[in-house]
Amino acid sequence: MVDRLTNLIGIFQKPELDFSRNRAEHDDILGDAYEYLMRHFATESGKSKGQFYTPSEVSRVIAKVIGISPQNTKASTTAYDPTCGSGSLLLKVAAGAGKHITLEGQEKDVTTAGLARMNMILHDFPTANILSGNTLAAPKFKDGEQLRTYDYVVANPPFSDKTWSTGLTPSKDPFQRFAWGEPPTKQGDYAYLLHIIRSMKSAAKGACILPHGVLFRGNAEAVIRQQLVRSGILKGIIGLPANLFYGTGIPACIVVLDKENAAARKGVFMIDANKGFIKDGPKNRLREQDIHKIVDTFNRQADVPRYSRLVPFDEIADPKNDFNLNLPRYIDSSEPEDIQDIDGHLRGGIPERDLDALAGYWKVLPAVRAALFESAGRPGYARLKLPLPEVKSAIFGHAEFTAFNQTATKLFDDWREAATKQLTAFDKDGHPKALIETIAESLLETFKAAPLLDAYDIYQRLMDYWAETMQDDAYLISADGWVKGAQTREIVQVKNKDNKLVWPEEHDYLKGKRRFKSDLVPAPILVARYFVVERDAIEALDNQLATLEQQLDEMREENSGEEGLLAEVIEGEGDKQKITAKSVKDRLKEIGTDPNFADEQKALQAYQDLLDKQSDAKGWRKKTQEDLDAKIDGKYPKLTEAEIKTMVVDNKWMARLSVAVQGELNRVSQNLTGRIRELAERYATPLPKLSDEVGTFTVRVEDHLRRMGASWI
Repeated sequence: MVDRLTNLIGIFQKPELDFSRNRAEHDDILGDAYEYLMRHFATESGKSKGQFYTPSEVSRVIAKVIGISPQNTKASTTAYDPTCGSGSLLLKVAAGAGKHITLEGQEKDVTTAGLARMNMILHDFPTANILSGNTLAAPKFKDGEQLRTYDYVVANPPFSDKTWSTGLTPSKDPFQRFAWGEPPTKQGDYAYLLHIIRSMKSAAKGACILPHGVLFRGNAEAVIRQQLVRSGILKGIIGLPANLFYGTGIPACIVVLDKENAAARKGVFMIDANKGFIKDGPKNRLREQDIHKIVDTFNRQADVPRYSRLVPFDEIADPKNDFNLNLPRYIDSSEPEDIQDIDGHLRGGIPERDLDALAGYWKVLPAVRAALFESAGRPGYARLKLPLPEVKSAIFGHAEFTAFNQTATKLFDDWREAATKQLTAFDKDGHPKALIETIAESLLETFKAAPLLDAYDIYQRLMDYWAETMQDDAYLISADGWVKGAQTREIVQVKNKDNKLVWPEEHDYLKGKRRFKSDLVPAPILVARYFVVERDAIEALDNQLATLEQQLDEMREENSGEEGLLAEVIEGEGDKQKITAKSVKDRLKEIGTDPNFADEQKALQAYQDLLDKQSDAKGWRKKTQEDLDAKIDGKYPKLTEAEIKTMVVDNKWMARLSVAVQGELNRVSQNLTGRIRELAERYATPLPKLSDEVGTFTVRVEDHLRRMGASWI
């Protein structure tokens, strides 16, 4: 794959080729394919280069936290990446601008620089200037003898580059990048950061991905770090989960820079987002909710317990910290310890302290606490009023929980009403990305007002369904419109790796032996709206067949074995035993009316009757399914746009999202019930009772041993 990729890169490296023609939205698809290819390339060959491919999720975070947007950019806006790799980070910044801005980047590796140029062309930035060369030793972008400066600078430089000073004498640097100090010979992280700062205009914004070591390593780096903090340019630090980057598993952080407000800055805003991710194969990946939470929190500079806070300069400069920026010094992201209560174990009772820790629930459901608990007979301890198995139903059935449920459902209904108008208004040549951004942001804002629910979890439900289904539907509608997009397509067989013909996907219905499906309006949704009677008839036949199959299995098992009445017709052994209609027919013919085989003849005839019923049911089921398939096939071409929109928006999209939201509501009760159960079981049996039970069991064991004639000393 890498060889083929290299050959493709060669085409894009030819300077005589003109790639200035505009690209349409289908480049999103090319970009996705390119990113997949780059991940493979980075994993296979990136390790040796010391530079790790930036996942698109991290690039998106950077683009948003540096504040680039259509409102604050213009055609003259400039962006720069001194270690641009394949250019993905630079392109995410450009995407945030929402317009064509000046993009410039330098990449040390010639092949990777070719990749970056190809990437720019694929994403309609053919004028982006990508040059190859060593940024630190020989920067290409200069204005005269000075480094060129930019409005936005972003980078994911090689982590802890041990050869950063090759070809460079830091003390004689003509660009004065190392005035704050010279980085260690074997640790080049701050060399790249200082280059970035020098390349920023006086009001510029920037961000750089660096290993966590830059936050706390001492000696020369400690000196530079102190200067960085005192300058006010360091706006924030975002700690990322480990194992995000292709080619390394170490955790990294985003160092956010802002020269515009440096003089007025009072501290450094820190986020420890190390727990917000999902496993994706061998790597971790930021979810949509993780990205949104990071960006929201950073842009609002919000203090969130165990997640983020604005750390004043005085605290950082305090001798106990001495400009050490290691995030755990300032943010304790660990979960609170679940403390065992000794007195509770000795005398029983659930500590009120543990119940008070569920204050978020009791604020919304105060009467539920009173309904579930009473005093255990001494201050500070409680016990359940009702048996443990009844706790869940008591919570679900309580009026306060019902009111909470109704409030959240009303929020979803209000959002659904507004979103349905936007979704049904979407049409051919629409922009799916703008659509999902609008309805997703609205959903997030709606549920921020909901108690007990995490709005980001509900937002993630929508984004997961978007990635799974809605996105493909939206692009199909954008390309073909509602009516054409709903029509069926034939599924054809393809050859697998063994050169055998296989069906690549499931079908919705058959027309003879040909298979068809509709991507936009799956047949089950169409059937549920127009052919309920036919569907129910097939379900009834399926139930009948299942009953007959069960009766056949039971009869075979009851009459198997050497003396079994059906032993002569059973074929196979163990779980593979079976009886065929032919074997039954042949045996009946063989024994005829011989009175010596009357019981066997009766059993065989009963089995034969069930087989006949099964055969009739299968035939009728096949005929009914064929009739329904014919009706389905005839219905799709007759569907109106209004009918299609109702089925897709209401019966497909919103039905799925409604179930997802209900799942989040159920989780509230399940979490509360689970914690109550845990506490109740933990303190259910006090130590004296345990001692009594141990004594009782000891006596019983000794008595049994005595009866058996055994004894011990």
